[in-house]
Amino acid sequence: MAELFSEARSVDVVAASFAATPDLRLRRIMVSLVEHLHGFIKDVQLTEAEWTNAIRFLTETGQLCSATRQEFILLSDVLGASMLVETLNNRSDGVLTESTVEGPFHVVDSPVRALGATIAGDTKGDPCLVTGTVTDPDGRPVPGATVDVWQANAEGFYDIQQPGLDPEQNLRGLFTVDGDGAFRFRTIVPRYYPIPDDGTVGELLAATARHPNRPAHIHFEIAAPGMRTVTTHLFVAGTPYLDSDAVFGVKDSLVREFPTVDDPGRAAEAGLPNPFRTVNFDVVLQPSTKD
Repeated sequence: MAELFSEARSVDVVAASFAATPDLRLRRIMVSLVEHLHGFIKDVQLTEAEWTNAIRFLTETGQLCSATRQEFILLSDVLGASMLVETLNNRSDGVLTESTVEGPFHVVDSPVRALGATIAGDTKGDPCLVTGTVTDPDGRPVPGATVDVWQANAEGFYDIQQPGLDPEQNLRGLFTVDGDGAFRFRTIVPRYYPIPDDGTVGELLAATARHPNRPAHIHFEIAAPGMRTVTTHLFVAGTPYLDSDAVFGVKDSLVREFPTVDDPGRAAEAGLPNPFRTVNFDVVLQPSTKD
């Protein structure tokens, strides 16, 4: 007779139920999940009321998800799980551009824009010129690389958070580098902001005395044929919450100064009012053959 469930044998009994799983990777994941989940329940001596509340919490988290909101991504982010998965799967070895979380505000189809174009649909905020290059680890330009960017506005909101108030596809753009691997675009300096905290994730943060804020940043997703895509941020040096990002996304290599340029000639050349802010962000991609 097969071993029956008991407190002492719970892991062995449940793990054995996955023994016939054809996918060996799935079997390993499920067995490890059972080991850690049962170990956690026993370690904290979880009560029935606490387990019921946890199920309620996860149910409401799923119910909050929509086409423009992903509460489970937020939950993964504030628990540090998103950043851990990103870091494990995108080791930079001190050479490659470090990755960070995508976040819940990316859209699949960013508007295609010409190099040097503006992504800002209004005039709020400090005007800014962003430049950079995309190269391989040996410093060679990566032809055909695309640079997908999105960011919050000067008040800390993404366009999809304020439909009807912000211009459509505001502060988003998809650029293709030139023959030298260079890119440039005009924007505004983003503001720090809170992640959505009116749902279950906010409930968790409040219960654990944590704030919901993220430091100011611009999102980047850089892709190219034959290269591994990197999803990352460019953080504004000096912004609040760099040392306490609610989603643990800050890495030292991704923090940059955004100095002010007071030069009418350079402003005119860039198509920006004077003075303006500027930042350079050079990206190094890994060949996909090294995955």
